[in-house]
Amino acid sequence: MLNAKKAKMILDKDYKIGMVDKRLYGSFIEHLGRAVYGGIYEPDHPEADEDGFRKDVINLVKELNVPIVRYPGGNFVSGYNWEDGVGPKEKRPRRTELAWGTIETNQIGTNEFADWAKKVNTDIMMAVNLGTRGADAARNLVEYCNHPKGTYWSDLRRSHGYENPHNIKVWCLGNEMDGPWQICHKTAEEYGRIACETAKVMKWVDPTIELVACGSSNINMPTFGDWEATVLEHTYEYVDYISLHQYYGNHEKDTANFLAKTMDLDEFIKSVIATADYVKAKKRSKKTINLSFDEWNVWFHSNEADKKIERWSIAPAQLEDVYNFEDALLVGGMLITFLKHADRVKMACLAQLVNVIAPIMTSNGGGAWRQTIFYPFAHVSAYGRGYALNPIISSPKYDSKDYTDVPILDAAAVFNEEKDELTIFALNKDINDSLSFECDIRNFENYKVIEHIVLENDDVYAVNTELNPYNVKPNNNGNAKITDGMLTADFSKLSWNVIRLGK
Repeated sequence: MLNAKKAKMILDKDYKIGMVDKRLYGSFIEHLGRAVYGGIYEPDHPEADEDGFRKDVINLVKELNVPIVRYPGGNFVSGYNWEDGVGPKEKRPRRTELAWGTIETNQIGTNEFADWAKKVNTDIMMAVNLGTRGADAARNLVEYCNHPKGTYWSDLRRSHGYENPHNIKVWCLGNEMDGPWQICHKTAEEYGRIACETAKVMKWVDPTIELVACGSSNINMPTFGDWEATVLEHTYEYVDYISLHQYYGNHEKDTANFLAKTMDLDEFIKSVIATADYVKAKKRSKKTINLSFDEWNVWFHSNEADKKIERWSIAPAQLEDVYNFEDALLVGGMLITFLKHADRVKMACLAQLVNVIAPIMTSNGGGAWRQTIFYPFAHVSAYGRGYALNPIISSPKYDSKDYTDVPILDAAAVFNEEKDELTIFALNKDINDSLSFECDIRNFENYKVIEHIVLENDDVYAVNTELNPYNVKPNNNGNAKITDGMLTADFSKLSWNVIRLGK
């Protein structure tokens, strides 16, 4: 690699961005498509357990080590009556589901999802309906889920077979209420008021919960910025997080421009932080609002197919993006971007978890497999626990259609003091050339390379399928080494790299 481009990085264990909240590696299950029915739940499947949940899916979710899962939506929640999903299954109503044009059978609801969450060792981020409903239904749901006993709603839960409360600690105040597509879409003023009053009564029921206010649905919303400022001016003293949502696509098949979209993501995060801190200053508050990036992913492959979905069907194949190799690279880059803001981005939810724009795919009655994006998420979830460090990076740059001065090297580092391990996540965005990487780690004495994982492929459009589930998968053939406190490695073109170091 004599002609390889060169990038340098300096790391010091005392230069910290912030502690990584494990909930940064959350995900999302909505009553949409085959996420629930045919995804996590398929009682007639050979792999179904005694509760109808697919054990093959449970094992893959455990492999991702997801600490929190947002539920039940998403657009779905703005028309959802949570009472429809509790009590005897034979008495639960079938409803027209207006957000996605399907029929909801309500065979899975709050209690069943809580059961599933325990099976996969995750917590729940519960969303309440601030579309067709409001504070009353929200406070009742908190009482149903979290109050021990002796009240109407807590005793109703107990009568449903759940003696102990679910103790759900994170709650979303609605979903994407700025979007005209949302059931009962609201202006910032309208949403700010209902979110404020709902937050108050929810915390009166259970003062230990944390609340997420809806931010903009994406950075391109015409009300972006003004929406966040107005909503936070109403809710600042009652909420703990403001949400961000963002999806990226590559209809133009322009890999260089697609991978550069992490720069857009970075600006989005910085803008929301600035807006939250503006409201903090305006209110002269000592409280800091953090960010919950509770929907993010690549989403565009299934757009045309979704136009052909039969209306009022049950659990159709909606939003089933088949992810390719370049999608995995962007997902890795997005995770790196979150780590760069670990001081303020405390929660994030890859949307979604199974079948619907997801790292895990299944076939009804058949297998379950890992999509390409499964791997970078699994790597960062496994090894990105600890302090995010503040690296000094020098990298060659390129220009794309929409972006200038895009660093070829995108990298983050996490120091796990408990395990005495350092992990570097690095993305080489160069389409044509390898990258020679050098990192000064003299502050980490006597460290050795544990492994250098590489995700690479000659075909950016390579995918994994049920018949070929390992077409795109990582290898351990990276050549990272340490000499006199200097870590060196060669990153092949368009590659995702994980370098694990320890004593």
